[in-house]
Amino acid sequence: MRSESVAWPPVSAQAASLLEEAADLLVLHRDFAAAVERCEAGCDSLGPGTGPGPESSAEVKCSLCVVGIQALAEMNRWREVLSWVLQYYHVPEHLPPKVLELCILLYSKVKEPQVMLEAGGSWLRDQTNKSLPEYGSLLELYLLHVLLPLGRFEGAEELVRGCDVFDRDQQLAFLGAICESRCQWTQREEMHLAAEEQQDAATETVLGALSQKLLTMLTLLRRALRSMSSHFYLLPYKKVLLATFLLYLVVVRLDPASPTSLPFIYKLVQLFRQAWAAVFSPIHRPPIQD
Repeated sequence: MRSESVAWPPVSAQAASLLEEAADLLVLHRDFAAAVERCEAGCDSLGPGTGPGPESSAEVKCSLCVVGIQALAEMNRWREVLSWVLQYYHVPEHLPPKVLELCILLYSKVKEPQVMLEAGGSWLRDQTNKSLPEYGSLLELYLLHVLLPLGRFEGAEELVRGCDVFDRDQQLAFLGAICESRCQWTQREEMHLAAEEQQDAATETVLGALSQKLLTMLTLLRRALRSMSSHFYLLPYKKVLLATFLLYLVVVRLDPASPTSLPFIYKLVQLFRQAWAAVFSPIHRPPIQD
């Protein structure tokens, strides 16, 4: 990554210098945010055009993206990786093989292979990419880390059968791996379904026990309310009303300090005692006789 050994064009030389700074920040200083900033500045300086040859800006651009992907992953910003590289290559078909490889491996490691499902498929279907020497290895990587983990077995078989890069033995080997992965997937699905059925059965058992307990509690509550209602029917309501009326007379009409009011107050106290005993006595106790 040293720019002194290569006679870069002026624009590529600037990008190469930024690449060297980004690599130092990533590896030596572990300043990942600054490394991403250098990579972005380098890619922006190159622009959308890519020329042929080993001294082309395409090589520097690819290296800048590789360093940027590693820095984003170190900052746990892996969700941004694909969109970040696509802002410089615009479509998945134009991604360099090294960049596509890193993206597939990264999203496979974080258990998000579906992110690369469409992008990887678009790259592999592109006719220009099929002539690249890395095509076979990338197809294998896409099969093992994207299609099979997602259960896309029919798409994997179709991709293998339509690939001219693999010979007959390689195709049979990949088809065998796909078949084995399908069997393992089916077994996991069956085990998962059996576990769900057991969990549902256990949940129904618990709910049934809770329902039975709730029904028992409601029955006891109904009996208690029925007993209380029958008990309250026996209360001397006339005495309660009379006591209320006398209380009204004492508070509103009579002077409690006057000697003439004492008989009424004494009678009122007696009535309240009888009403209290009637209300708070046990259910089996007979009502107070008038």
